[in-house]
Amino acid sequence: MKLSRYKHDSDVSYALGATLVYELLKTHPELIRRVFLRKGTKPGDDLTTLLENLKARHIEIIETSKAFNVLDAKDSCLLIAEFQKPTEQLSISPDAPHLVLVNPSDAGNLGTIMRSAAAFGFQNIAIVTPAVDYLNPKTIRASMGAVFHLNIQEFASFDAYYISQPTRTLYAFMLDETAVKLPDLHPTGQNFALIFGNEASGLPKSLVAIAQPVFIPQSSNVDSLNLSVATSIALYQFRQK
Repeated sequence: MKLSRYKHDSDVSYALGATLVYELLKTHPELIRRVFLRKGTKPGDDLTTLLENLKARHIEIIETSKAFNVLDAKDSCLLIAEFQKPTEQLSISPDAPHLVLVNPSDAGNLGTIMRSAAAFGFQNIAIVTPAVDYLNPKTIRASMGAVFHLNIQEFASFDAYYISQPTRTLYAFMLDETAVKLPDLHPTGQNFALIFGNEASGLPKSLVAIAQPVFIPQSSNVDSLNLSVATSIALYQFRQK
């Protein structure tokens, strides 16, 4: 059984844990290459059902301990799915809002953001590189499998994204004298994009020329909100509007 640790340039990644394997099977069963079951596992009812569903789709199940050691899975992890990385593609429909993340650097933040996006109906995420790998098993686990419910596409620059979406209204979450409060925004339609910057550096001032700056009102007790928290608040607020 040939197996190696995950690499960014590999054509496969791994879903670590039964919950993530279930989400992958539910959304993209055609991408699953094989599944590893921890050797000596005595499956409970839920795991037995999942294994039966995998077998029904003729997906190879290999009982082993090696895969769990190689992929550095936690002892509580009983199942790992090896899957083909999906083709990146955003919906260009004006009825599909976008979330744009410029140079996100933390796997935990990105995973949480993907989970919030799936929860609040934002199925399209553009990621401007350099950025943390959204298909790294750590990021996938942080998303609790939400990544499998989303359309995600990477862009080499913000300009590359902007050129691909010439008619989309842009809302950039940043501090600026022209920024409006999030509760005061009243978007019409769904043809818009919410833009968030890097955890440390935020967004470049140049975006003011093409986007409406937005800020989330907060007390002076803290300097700023965590990226995943701020993004989740914005996604929820726009969902309500």
